[in-house]
Amino acid sequence: MTSQTADLGERASGDERTEYAIGAKVSAAHFTSHVFYLVLPPLFPLLKSELNVGYVELGLAITLFNILTLVLQTPMGYAVDRFDARSILVAGLCLGGFAYLLFAAIPTYPCMMACFSLGGIANAVYHPANYSILSSSISPPRIGRMFSLHLFAGYLGSATAPAAILFLTGIAGYRLAVAAAGCLAFVVAVPLILDIFERSANARKASVPARDKSAATAPPVRILTPAVIALTGFFALISLSSTGISNFAGAGLHGAQAMSLESANIALTGYLLATALGVIAGGVIADRTLHHNAVAALGFALSAVFVLLVAVLSLPGLAVIALLSAAGFFSGIIQPSRDMMVREAVPEGAAGRVFGVVTTGFNVGQAVGPLVFGIVLDHGHPAWIFAITAGFMALTALSASWSQWRKQRVQSVAASEISEAA
Repeated sequence: MTSQTADLGERASGDERTEYAIGAKVSAAHFTSHVFYLVLPPLFPLLKSELNVGYVELGLAITLFNILTLVLQTPMGYAVDRFDARSILVAGLCLGGFAYLLFAAIPTYPCMMACFSLGGIANAVYHPANYSILSSSISPPRIGRMFSLHLFAGYLGSATAPAAILFLTGIAGYRLAVAAAGCLAFVVAVPLILDIFERSANARKASVPARDKSAATAPPVRILTPAVIALTGFFALISLSSTGISNFAGAGLHGAQAMSLESANIALTGYLLATALGVIAGGVIADRTLHHNAVAALGFALSAVFVLLVAVLSLPGLAVIALLSAAGFFSGIIQPSRDMMVREAVPEGAAGRVFGVVTTGFNVGQAVGPLVFGIVLDHGHPAWIFAITAGFMALTALSASWSQWRKQRVQSVAASEISEAA
């Protein structure tokens, strides 16, 4: 993938320390993006009364966030291929930070909708920009570890955000907690801004190679292959599987399991932390198997069982935390295999754009899920959150199983044709 970052001299240096520094900065941005997505959902029970709205209205804000990301993420992928990825990433960070500072200053429902709108625009930047920077700046022997670090940082952000927001809310109020989250973006942006100045100075001292625009101008038909379209649907199912737990587990457990809101969000934190740990284990598994679809199917099937137990049984708090943590761990294990499935479907020279298209499936699920789960909560059925989530996980497992069967069938037919030709 060519990009403006390469034109400005951003290329693999071969120096391990330098490349790990780049990976750390980009991973910090990914951490921040996941924190931003979970700044307000843990506060929904509080904001419901503070803003005098229902869960459907709160879910609509998340839907708006994801619709904007859905619409803009693929165009952002093209923009990143043509312009400086770090500058676009910094702009996204600053826009997201400003959105939360705005809501902290004016805590009203219209302002919350504006916050989610700006956040959705900013969120469209992260994946295309992050992967462009890593792809052009990291040497092949380290690229796999950098992708793992990037993925782990995102899940770590999701895992720590609810507890951090609730802790800050408890000691200083929700407005200060939201403002602190907004300030995080500007802190993370500083080293990236310094890099931009340094690279611009270096570019002025050296001749800049001509830009290859072929990646940015390739027709969409070269990207929207049947495999890519199928993977986009698969990603939508993955998103639907996790949206209920990520955004409404606190309120759901508070009602279904008669847990305090604090204990419910501890269970959510356990789920997200276990997911982050599962990502590490999943990286080892993905490197040792070619059956990535089978890994995804088994992981989601086991997760569905654990989540369904939370839905149908009345359990003590520790048992709920253990079951959700187990579900999170197996959900994390499948993530590297999921990415390997995407890599196998990428046409040559189109990795960045394909990633931008496929990950819009996440936003489809995240746009639809909050409305579905918000309606469930407003009608007084919190346990259904986990039953519906388990159902989506089961569908995802079936989708991965079908994909594995189709892959083996194609390979078998190809092998037969070669044998007959011989």
